[in-house]
Amino acid sequence: MRIEEGGVDVEVPGEATDGKEGEVFYNPEMELNRDLTVATLRAYREREDSEPTTYLDATAASGIRGVRAAADGWTATTCDVDPEAVDLAAANFERNGLAGETIHEDANVLMHQRRFDVVDVDPFGTPIPFADAAARSAQGLLCVTATDTAPLCGAHFESGVRKYGAVPRNTEYHAEMGLRVLLSALVRTAAKFDVAARPVFSHVTDHYARTYLDVEQGARAANALLEELGHVDHCQHCLYREHERGLLADPREDCPNCGHHLQTAGPIWLGDAHDPEFVAAVREAVTDEFGTADRARDLLSTIEGELSTPTHYDQHRLYKRWNESAVGMDDFLAALRDAGYEASRTHYGGTTFKTTADVAEVEAALA
Repeated sequence: MRIEEGGVDVEVPGEATDGKEGEVFYNPEMELNRDLTVATLRAYREREDSEPTTYLDATAASGIRGVRAAADGWTATTCDVDPEAVDLAAANFERNGLAGETIHEDANVLMHQRRFDVVDVDPFGTPIPFADAAARSAQGLLCVTATDTAPLCGAHFESGVRKYGAVPRNTEYHAEMGLRVLLSALVRTAAKFDVAARPVFSHVTDHYARTYLDVEQGARAANALLEELGHVDHCQHCLYREHERGLLADPREDCPNCGHHLQTAGPIWLGDAHDPEFVAAVREAVTDEFGTADRARDLLSTIEGELSTPTHYDQHRLYKRWNESAVGMDDFLAALRDAGYEASRTHYGGTTFKTTADVAEVEAALA
């Protein structure tokens, strides 16, 4: 079937309601992801002193990401192990009158052989099988999607431990837990090769986590990022949590707020998941030909204003614990600020927020 997206006209397999047919995968629900990718590429190119040119879509399928990057001025390469996907990507470049390189190869082989200014890994499932090669291939920006959110957030515990080399916990901030487990794995993977990979824009939307990381060569820079890893101790009873940097966990046995047992997650990324200035530039790069322009701008505005604390709260979960009726979010956040704490909405949900107050201080501020 033929679709139009972001100013390009491409052939994709299957029905829009299916998203998948045969071996070549296309997911119409990922249009927001692709719109944000193009906007991020624009913001990245605008920021750099020496203009980057080369973009690799390492797991291309229909090639729609590569075609959209090429239409935006990038020298695009698409790679796929499926020959039907390679042929489809080549036809889509030609259909739009664009010069694009299509390669039939295992993405890991290609990424070990060649380097690109931007490497984009958007596979079906976990990106970890591609992480080593991608960290070495990317010269400037590394873009990664993970759709295996259950292992990332601790719902599939053993799978998360195996794939990501961390202990995930299934908490009420499970989406952020998954993102920070992913970031930890990517930072540690890059550091093995003396590469520092710092996230500049990240989001969790629907069924996936997506992050964009600045890549810098050097052992010293990689070591500095390892200092941003650590652990979170979480109480499932009262929702108290605290975090501490360091690769070795030193957890409390009991919750200081209610006395119940604490669970420990980590090592996860405790640093900033985004750079507010860069996110603002991405928002400015969203244009009206994007099918998800309004949604993208709203998401980016929320992320730009998020506090950098490594976990968030769900207001409704707190009020349920307190056996009280929730107040409006604007009034709720205003009460926290009036009490002297920083507070912000988050993009993880309409009732989620971040604050510098702990759970007891939140309750006291709302009393």
